[in-house]
Amino acid sequence: MIGFDDKLRILADAAKYDVSCSSSGGKRKNTNGIGDASASGICHTYTEDGRCVSLLKILMTNYCIYDCSFCVSRRSNDVQRAAFSVKEVVDLTMNFYRRNYIEGLFLSSGIFKSADYTMERLMLVVKKLRTEERFNGYIHLKAIPGASESLLKQAGLYVDRMSVNLEIPTEEGLKLVAPEKDHQSVREPLAIVKNEILNIQQHKKIVKKLPLFVPAGQSTQMVIGATPETDLQIMRTADEFYKDYKLKRVYYSGYIPINATDSMLPQIGTTPPLVRENRLYQTDWLLRFYGFSLHEILNTKHQQLELDIDPKLAWALRNPQFFPIDINTADYSSIIRIPGIGRQSANKIVQARQYGKLKEYQLRKLGIAFNRAKYFMICVDTVISTGFHYPEQIRKTLIGHQTSTKSNSSQTQLTLF
Repeated sequence: MIGFDDKLRILADAAKYDVSCSSSGGKRKNTNGIGDASASGICHTYTEDGRCVSLLKILMTNYCIYDCSFCVSRRSNDVQRAAFSVKEVVDLTMNFYRRNYIEGLFLSSGIFKSADYTMERLMLVVKKLRTEERFNGYIHLKAIPGASESLLKQAGLYVDRMSVNLEIPTEEGLKLVAPEKDHQSVREPLAIVKNEILNIQQHKKIVKKLPLFVPAGQSTQMVIGATPETDLQIMRTADEFYKDYKLKRVYYSGYIPINATDSMLPQIGTTPPLVRENRLYQTDWLLRFYGFSLHEILNTKHQQLELDIDPKLAWALRNPQFFPIDINTADYSSIIRIPGIGRQSANKIVQARQYGKLKEYQLRKLGIAFNRAKYFMICVDTVISTGFHYPEQIRKTLIGHQTSTKSNSSQTQLTLF
């Protein structure tokens, strides 16, 4: 008989491979209950000001009817199994919250017996938390592919975010490591949630008070490096899912080798592709927030992202005809394409130049990465150098600068840009 503490250890450890639990946008306000997800959102990560915001992140069970070779909970894996009851998850969440250990719940599960059987228990957990415990904290729930539409809609009334893992970026890759699964079973719940969100938005024009339904949107996760997809294939899938299902986020999880018996997968001891994972997130940001189209960054000629430089810099070096950009006359959409200048800095530049032409020392004060940006822009006092016409020389200079910076720093966390 497994004790409760052992259950918690087993099911919390099994949940660590799912990275898609950072989130924001919760709108569930406290109305005579416990907790509040409306202030700043809940994230299982460090915020920019250094705060660690925590979720209770567990599986309902690690029993599973599927045998996906990349998953630690696959049915053929020789691991200790455990399962929580609905009441145990509810009590655990409330006890942890009252002790100020957590600010919300991230709940997933292996699939035991059937998709509906599992989804019903997940739905009962979130329903009891909301209706019986009056818990208003953040809840992120993993929907179960293949579950009925009625269960998904019921669960959506009680959670802030819902997600369904795509697992592997392509159908072909999925069949290699999880022949019992297919992408269609993921598309269906994503479509149900998207359509219900749109339906409620339409009715809000007529009815003022409507129940919340997945107010923080939905997301998905892809495992990277377990199967041989190119970066172009990965980002094509992400781009398609963003457009078709209005996702808030796609998460890219570098495969951590956990299986010594499957020769198709990277073997235990292989380093997870963390730099590649970071480059995919950077590309994701460029597509969503910087106005880039996918074919500009990845196409048939460039199917893999460069690991030694970020994708915006790689694009700029391949397209010298767009540079240098005059910082004092260019519009916002052009300025944010300059390597080393982010969205906030671009806004500051546009605002600051209302009061006069900008000079080099002023741009430095605005917080841009000037040592990178200087090759791609001009300001009032810029001395235009013919060096710009040699992208390879710029590449070598910037890579050398990055190497020097890394050798002088003990920081290991990868940054976005």
